[in-house]
Amino acid sequence: MTTLLAFIVAIVVLVVFHEWGHYAVARWCGVKVLRFSVGFGKVLYSRRFGNGETEWVISALPFGGYVKMLDEREGEVSAADLPRAFNRKPVLQRMAIVVAGPVANLLLAVLLYWALFIYGVPGIKPVLGEIKPDTPAAMAMLHEQDTIAAIDGVAVPSWQDMRWILLDLVLQGKPAELDVRSVGGGTALRTLRLSNLSAADLDGNFMAKLGLQPYQPKVYPVIGKLVADGAGQQGGLREGDRILRVDGTLMPFWQDLVEVVRAHPLQSLQVEIERDTALLQLTITPDRLEENGVAIGRIGAAPLVDRATFDALRTEVSYPPLRALEQALRKTWETSVISLKMMAKMVVGEVSLKNLSGPITIADYAGQSAQMGIGAYLGFLALISISLGILNLLPIPLLDGGHLLYYAVEFFKGSPVSDALWDAGQRVGIALLLTLMSFALYNDISRLILG
Repeated sequence: MTTLLAFIVAIVVLVVFHEWGHYAVARWCGVKVLRFSVGFGKVLYSRRFGNGETEWVISALPFGGYVKMLDEREGEVSAADLPRAFNRKPVLQRMAIVVAGPVANLLLAVLLYWALFIYGVPGIKPVLGEIKPDTPAAMAMLHEQDTIAAIDGVAVPSWQDMRWILLDLVLQGKPAELDVRSVGGGTALRTLRLSNLSAADLDGNFMAKLGLQPYQPKVYPVIGKLVADGAGQQGGLREGDRILRVDGTLMPFWQDLVEVVRAHPLQSLQVEIERDTALLQLTITPDRLEENGVAIGRIGAAPLVDRATFDALRTEVSYPPLRALEQALRKTWETSVISLKMMAKMVVGEVSLKNLSGPITIADYAGQSAQMGIGAYLGFLALISISLGILNLLPIPLLDGGHLLYYAVEFFKGSPVSDALWDAGQRVGIALLLTLMSFALYNDISRLILG
């Protein structure tokens, strides 16, 4: 229900802002607006306010919306209303009306990011975890616990910011010049080569391909909490116990214990522990659970964690109002540019179409971000609003960008494009959009089935 509600709210907010852009500029240009609809298909609710000429509608299919304007191409128009028909307006006014929808989405993103940057965006510091050999990070002589202070002279306040900047550089095929601060306080300049990444690498976690992962403090195998009547408690474990060995194998870190337990469901394990300086031997049989169709073991134990160490890695990026507005504009611009670059790479085959997402994935992300808190959800809305604005500006017939292209041709040609060309373009646009939607839905279903 959280996912469904978060998805519906997101669609309504994004559609209303998009269509309001068309509506507001159309009214400003003197065009008569007949209907403002949120959704398509059967009308569920309809109302006119006062003596208003616009019908406000909620329709059955909540996957978009539209603003219907008076237009001679769509029906007969009375002589008195001809000056208010969309098709009678100067071409520059028609272009302004068309582009207003995508611009409204971009302005919404600026507004959302501005609020986020004032409120504070939580994140983690750009501190590097283990650097695996033979990766670009290792070749750049980066080390565990190095902090990335800046990339190409741009300050990097969080891991998320570092990822965005590197993604942009990957799409450009440029190396990254890193300002690095070591754990000892020293500084150095390092060059991270990004040109060896393939299109397939961008389908998943490209940061891992570069050898970059966030630093996580070591967690030792000391029991911090036990599930009542879990396998660990039934086997004799107590809070504060330190796991030394399992079946004779040393357990230096908590993750080592997790891996052994997961691999032995319903199999007895000989566990050596330290309790108050005394050494004890226990026999513990992990419970059996199903995870993605695979049987795993669990003993119902959580580690003793030094919260202060983890809290020291957290950060919150916030700015005063004017600086927040500057950062919001920059973030919206950079995200828009990266989105266009990704689309261009898809067209030429340098980035896989697996990166396309449909309504199922968007709904999933809406639910996840809503559960993470208002800040994450607003960030999700801003990102999707940018995507919607950029997508609608593409020069594809049926989309705003396609209409904008027609009117641009009319502006330079001095006369409208022919009805035959208009109709042919609409058919091509339908085919392209159906193809994109098919790929997106296929990717959604694949993610659901394959995880």
